[in-house]
Amino acid sequence: MTMTQSATIETARLVLRPISREEAEHIAAGSRDGRLWSEGYPRGDDQDVARMLLGMAPPADPLFGPLQVALLGSGTVIGGIGFMGPPDADGTVEIGYGVAPEAEGRGYTTEAVLALLHWAFTVGGVRRVIATTALDNYGSQRVLDKAGLTLTRSDETLHHYEITRTNG
Repeated sequence: MTMTQSATIETARLVLRPISREEAEHIAAGSRDGRLWSEGYPRGDDQDVARMLLGMAPPADPLFGPLQVALLGSGTVIGGIGFMGPPDADGTVEIGYGVAPEAEGRGYTTEAVLALLHWAFTVGGVRRVIATTALDNYGSQRVLDKAGLTLTRSDETLHHYEITRTNG
């Protein structure tokens, strides 16, 4: 995995990159306009994130904002991942993610989550990452388990997960 100066994270198969304002406008509108997007991208959640991004100032560090998940070789965008903002006073961030249906079941989401966790704990100054998933979203639960997050509690609609940095 490499972290480049251009605010991207590369893994063996993926590149995680910030979403530009222009790209957010296309995502929000669902306007492919010649863009290299997989068939099922953007999902409704991707469009919601793009609309939120358009309504706020860019984060000081673009890697604490929403990122597109693209295949490294082709550049095809298959989904999104990101934090819900920079770390709070305790060093906690919340992560969210999703990939297009045709990209599910291939390990891409786990690979992206692991890369973002690595960046958060080694470069981003994060001490704890939290996530939630619907009770019936078994795929997301598997991703969080594989990425090392621990189920901490459940309520009537969500499972709550977290992972804490173990070194310094």
